[in-house]
Amino acid sequence: MPNIEIVLVAAVAENGMIGQDGALPWRLKSDMKHFRELTWGRPVVVGRKTYLSFTRRPLPGRTNIVVSRDPHFMAPGALVAPNLANALEAARADALRRGTDAIVVVGGAEIYAQTMPQAHSLVITRVHLRPTGDTKFPFIDPATWSAAGQTEHEAGPGDDAGFTIVTYKRVAGGGR
Repeated sequence: MPNIEIVLVAAVAENGMIGQDGALPWRLKSDMKHFRELTWGRPVVVGRKTYLSFTRRPLPGRTNIVVSRDPHFMAPGALVAPNLANALEAARADALRRGTDAIVVVGGAEIYAQTMPQAHSLVITRVHLRPTGDTKFPFIDPATWSAAGQTEHEAGPGDDAGFTIVTYKRVAGGGR
């Protein structure tokens, strides 16, 4: 069986915030391009509230798998799963069909927290802002995660701030 990795992708402010009132508390056009490159052609797993915050639904070029406990929730063009286990199972099957090596988890906070113990890597955009917000990314425990690389980005056109993209890999024996 091919190894399909679980990768969490998030933009996280310096104070840990990832959202305010169901939306991102900043605009980073440059990082959206990076997000598209990371997720294109791969299955993405997303919670219902985060999915509803997307400007384009479903995200094109990817199989969108939405986790929702609401049995009546409809997401035309996307798959809906009643729980994370079912969503990851559907994503794994889709990744095998597509011949890709990863499932990408794109939020929200509850989905990140539930998936982090199973994840192989994290790709975190560290946004150089400290916005107010109501949603935080789970703590990245240095006993479990090690930074494997990072790239700095100055604020470009359409960006509210500069940012650093950090890739974390699970440390041997860390969690799982």
